[in-house]
Amino acid sequence: MYALSRFWQSTIGKKIVMAVTGIVGILFVLGHMSGNFLMFKGQGAMHDYAQLLRTSMPLLWAVRAGLIVAVVLHAVAAYQLTMRSRAARPQDYAVKNPQVTTLAAKTIRWGGVLLLVFIVYHILHMTVGTVHPQFTHLDPYNNLSIGLRNPLVAGFYVLAMAALGLHLYHGGWAVMRTLGVARPSASPLKRRVALLLAIVVAAGFAAIPIATLAGMFPEAPALQVETH
Repeated sequence: MYALSRFWQSTIGKKIVMAVTGIVGILFVLGHMSGNFLMFKGQGAMHDYAQLLRTSMPLLWAVRAGLIVAVVLHAVAAYQLTMRSRAARPQDYAVKNPQVTTLAAKTIRWGGVLLLVFIVYHILHMTVGTVHPQFTHLDPYNNLSIGLRNPLVAGFYVLAMAALGLHLYHGGWAVMRTLGVARPSASPLKRRVALLLAIVVAAGFAAIPIATLAGMFPEAPALQVETH
């Protein structure tokens, strides 16, 4: 326990925690995005997907618990590293002239806050339905079709996915550097794998609200869902 505490208190320990939890997050968003693509197959495919998750409830709750722990550890480590960095230099540079930086690096903290807000809203919107205008248990097709019909809601989803893409672009590269997978490069802005990951995930998730606004997912007849 003492060794674990020392590991957590160290800067490199927190960075490793962020890297590992970041990988967990990447695997989750890829799986979640694949499930969302079933919208293009229709209500039946989405219902079957929801039923599959329902029959795997012990595993589903274990995954959810693991994701919550990963998100909390990731956010806490990021906050503590930020505070540690600020404490090391209480007075900012008089003139900032970064040699290598990206928009993703500049917005990583605010983008992370936006994603935390989005995660809470998304759970309330599409998982428990408390902020959904017409939530129906085990009918994710209509939940998405109706829930994303509002342009403001759909726009928020797209904005959050843009933030997710930027987060993945910087974070995916940082994960490889932290874990020693990628070595220092003479061209540090050439992050092809991270860029591909960011584009695929952001575009894949954003496709659902955009397609909904375009009328590609019209509301379907209500399903006769067994609740027992």
